[in-house]
Order: sequence, then structure tokens, then C-alpha cells
Amino acid sequence: MSKKVTYADEKGGYQTKVLIKSIMIYIVLVILALVCLLPIYLLFVQATRTSVESLEGFTLIPGSSLFKNFDTLRSKSSYAMYRPLIGLKNSMIIALCCAALTVFFSGMTAYGLVVYDFKLKGPAFVFIIAVMMIPTQVTSLGFTSMLTKFHLLNSYIPLIVPAIAAPAIVFFMRQYMLSSFPLDIIEAARIDGSNEFRTFLTISIPMMKPAFAVQAIFAFIQKWNDYYTQSLVIVGDKDKMTLPMMVKAVMNIKNDPDYGANNFAVFFSIIPVTIVYIILSRFIIGGVAAGGVKE
Repeated sequence: MSKKVTYADEKGGYQTKVLIKSIMIYIVLVILALVCLLPIYLLFVQATRTSVESLEGFTLIPGSSLFKNFDTLRSKSSYAMYRPLIGLKNSMIIALCCAALTVFFSGMTAYGLVVYDFKLKGPAFVFIIAVMMIPTQVTSLGFTSMLTKFHLLNSYIPLIVPAIAAPAIVFFMRQYMLSSFPLDIIEAARIDGSNEFRTFLTISIPMMKPAFAVQAIFAFIQKWNDYYTQSLVIVGDKDKMTLPMMVKAVMNIKNDPDYGANNFAVFFSIIPVTIVYIILSRFIIGGVAAGGVKE
């Protein structure tokens, strides 16, 4: 005689399946999180070990030489180029200014491409996408020649001002607005007498906060790690060297290098990026999910 399946049994079986599926998802996410965090932890461990211990290989147990490695960077004559506070200040100035300019003007450009309807709207967007395909290295020779001609070497101006033009971020902002930006609100603001710039500042920016936060993280990290462009502009002025340039100088030391000190210099350089990411990370999931929707 067959057993009668009740609604409670079906509901219980469904809940069990959902629970098992949730547990599997959490296990996968925990594994992925560990995979992402493991390199950072290993770098921290290496920064706490002496030079001899660092050559012995990796370990999961931190050492006791963290502050000793820092003192080595400050006191050893071969590390005279490494001045972390000056490098931190210079990198923060460049990265913060670039991130602010990038997200503001990229958001404004995307706003114009989405809100306004004009004949060159399509070609303008295609041109922006085409600019994304040009590698930075291709324009390096002309860029350095221009800096020399206008006496802009050892200046932060050529590192900050070009951040206004960021094609990749314009593309992301446009996709975000196409997927989640209600144009009816803009029309209502115009009817109420709000001018276009005020509408962008008081209505569009608050509504695009997730996209702004996500792109601010990306722009900050990209400019923080932009050793290539910084090395083209900052030449010979130790007081304007950025932290990546100082780390590179430390890693280039071939005469009696201290690997514990080298690891500490690298670890110290990623701390500001990690802090910025933690502060703005709550916007990433919503911003990427909405901005990644296709037209």
C-alpha cells in the first residue's frame, strides 16, 4: 500500500533542499573569500619575519620582526629613498583627487549621454569606447614630450588633470543609468524650474551613489598603483615620489637586500587601498549588479 504524501511532507522536503543549497553556497563563498584573503595574509606574515626567515619559504605563523623591519627601512642607508609618510601623503593626494575628478566628470558625461537626445549621441559614445582601446604605453612618447615642452615634469598636474577623461568609467556609469535611472524624475525637476546642473548635483548624484562608490574604489586603486605614469612624470624629485615609486626603489636594491624589510614595504603600501575598499565595499554588490545589466 503506497504511503500518502501530505503537504507538510512536501513543504519539509522543499525546505530541506533549500537549506542544503544555502549551506553549499555559503561553503563555496567562504572558500572563495579565503582564496582572496590568503595572499594578503601571507604578505603580512612575510612582513613580520626576518630576511633569513623569509628565504626559508612561506608559513602561516607570523613572526616577531614587524617593527624591526620597519626600523630597518628607516635606519639603513640603502633604504634612504623609502620615506613612507611622504610617499603616503603624495599617493593620497594623487589618488583622492583623481578619484574625485574621475567619478564626477564621468558621471556628468554619462548623464549627458543618457538624459539628452542629440544627433551625435551614438557616435560620441562609440568614440568614447574607441578611446578605451588605446593602451597608455602608445601615447607615452608624446606625453613625455609635451610635459617637457610645458615644463610639467615633477608636477602633480599631469597626473591629476587627465583623470577627468575616463572612458571605461563613463561606459559603466552609462550602463548603470540605462538600467536603473528613472528619467521621469529629471522631467519633473525641469517642470519645477530646476536647472540642469542643479538637477545633476541634487538628484542624479544621490541616486547614482552606488555607481559613484564602486567607480571611486576602482579609480582610487588604479591611480594608487599607477607606477608607470608616475615614473614618467616624477623624475629626480625625492619629495614628490609616491609610495609605489618608493616600494619599487626598495625592491630594486641589489646590494645586501633585507627581504623582511622589502616585504614590510609592500605590505604597508596596500593598507590604504584595503581601508578604502572596506569603507565603500557595501556599495559594490548593488552597483556592479545594476551597472552590469545589458541594454
